[in-house]
Amino acid sequence: MKPVLASCALLVVALAYLWPGDVARHPPGVLVFEEPRQTLATSSAPWVVKNYSIKPLADYSIRALVLMTERYWWGREADLSPLDLTIGWGRMSDQAVLDEIAFTRQRRAYCYRPKGGNNWPIPAGEIVAHSANMHLVPATPEVDSTLKSVRPGDIIELAGKLVEVTAPDGWHWRSSLTRTDSGCELMWVRNAGVRR
Repeated sequence: MKPVLASCALLVVALAYLWPGDVARHPPGVLVFEEPRQTLATSSAPWVVKNYSIKPLADYSIRALVLMTERYWWGREADLSPLDLTIGWGRMSDQAVLDEIAFTRQRRAYCYRPKGGNNWPIPAGEIVAHSANMHLVPATPEVDSTLKSVRPGDIIELAGKLVEVTAPDGWHWRSSLTRTDSGCELMWVRNAGVRR
């Protein structure tokens, strides 16, 4: 009986830790007007982290509303990027629009659909161009701690680089560099700030 009780206690603790807190809701209206800022990387010199080579592709900064968060513990990707944030800006930071869209996650990608079989509240192309699924690689323990404190509904500010990661055995992971595709951004985060 004791092993069962111990297992139940561990399950309760794990659920309490993993269960999302209250999602902040905002009044209708766009919260973040500015577009992400992306320029050619100021340096192309790679660096090594945990035996992975990280090559900068672009300098990148963004301010956005957090739509979803997901933490990861297992797998090669989680070794570098323990957190994904799905974020939105422009009309994808408007609560009235977001209330009409259902968001889900499949593996490390995010999916969306209009709620209740209704029409899209804004054109689907605008959703793609004004939201992103970010695989975040924290540059420091302090950035890691800040990122892990983020909750849906927060406004996040990130600065760093979009990168390509390779391993000695040939495995690689490369960031999207455009806002209009379905790829995800892989970001080396040097600075992170959160506003609730």
